[in-house]
Amino acid sequence: MRTYENSEELIAEIKKRYEKYDEEFIDVPEAQKDKRIEEVDKTPSENLSYQLGWVNLILQWEQDEQTGKVVQTPAPGYKWNNLGGLYQSFYEKYGKYSIAEQRKMLRESVNQVCAWLETLSDEELFEAGQRNYATTKAMWPLYKWVHINTVAPFTNFRTKIRKWKKLVLMS
Repeated sequence: MRTYENSEELIAEIKKRYEKYDEEFIDVPEAQKDKRIEEVDKTPSENLSYQLGWVNLILQWEQDEQTGKVVQTPAPGYKWNNLGGLYQSFYEKYGKYSIAEQRKMLRESVNQVCAWLETLSDEELFEAGQRNYATTKAMWPLYKWVHINTVAPFTNFRTKIRKWKKLVLMS
């Protein structure tokens, strides 16, 4: 997994990868946002919904911890061994919106993550054990939680949406 020298480097990478990811949806027709094809595991709407779900979960975990609530990860009613159910909840929550609305919501959520990261000290961001919700057997520092739910899927899911567009829009 990639490491970062400081929060500015992480924020810059999030923004860079997000912008490239977001551009992939410019030419996705609204009428086909839910078109499922065998070769790609998510529709365009599901792809965006997944990202909205995870980015907003990170923000919710932080908000809950800062207000003294006990954070249930990944989310209340879901266990780490039942992520399929959690993903389905993301699709139901965000899939009712248009591609344009999902893109706008995701942009706002990514901006919130970046603004939050700017408030963190290097210790909070890069040393393990700084948040109860991030204290697991793996003892990851907070930046890894952020990376795997922003930079990594923004990068990896671009290939999925490109493949979807190639097979649906170019056929």
